[in-house]
Amino acid sequence: MPSSCPKCRRVLEEDEICCAQIRYSWRCRSCFKLTSGFAIPYGKCFLCGGDLEVIPGRELGDSMRFQAIRDAVQFELNSFHFYKLARDKAKNLDQRAVLERLYEAELDHLHELEEKYHAHLDREVVELSRDEENLLSNWLFRGIHFTADSGVADLYHAALEMERRTRDHFRKLATDLPPGLERDLCAELAAEEEEHVALLEGELEQLA
Repeated sequence: MPSSCPKCRRVLEEDEICCAQIRYSWRCRSCFKLTSGFAIPYGKCFLCGGDLEVIPGRELGDSMRFQAIRDAVQFELNSFHFYKLARDKAKNLDQRAVLERLYEAELDHLHELEEKYHAHLDREVVELSRDEENLLSNWLFRGIHFTADSGVADLYHAALEMERRTRDHFRKLATDLPPGLERDLCAELAAEEEEHVALLEGELEQLA
């Protein structure tokens, strides 16, 4: 029996959703948290409780022309490699378990960044050579010593410091820019980092 698609209202011969793969984006009017999905949510922003608005499809073109997105990609890559390399330096199973979880979470963040802003990364950037890993390790772990006595809480505090620094960077960048798309991108990315901060703070509280 013919029916109509609940998304585009096109008449269908079969009982199906012809636009099942169409994704929507919506943003919080208060904290600017950007979320994408297959259905528009009902209710408030899960991060701050603010009102939501649907963001129509926007063409960013070459997204890497925006400083906000270039910075976001670099910061996420830094965090990703930090957790990946730190995992290999872990001295006990508790450390390794924490770093493995943070590494997986950061990999998800990278994929989400690629999806939301079309900032597609070359695999060579994500998967470094051994020489590149050694050079990056010397820079990332300046002043950090991995010992068997180093507590798991120390790792969370280091992760929190990175996320807060990134969040504050985008907040400042947003205040320095005139109203427009790039300022909106900074606000969205700051909200993204605020979510990461909240997640880590929650895990740290549970650990305590």
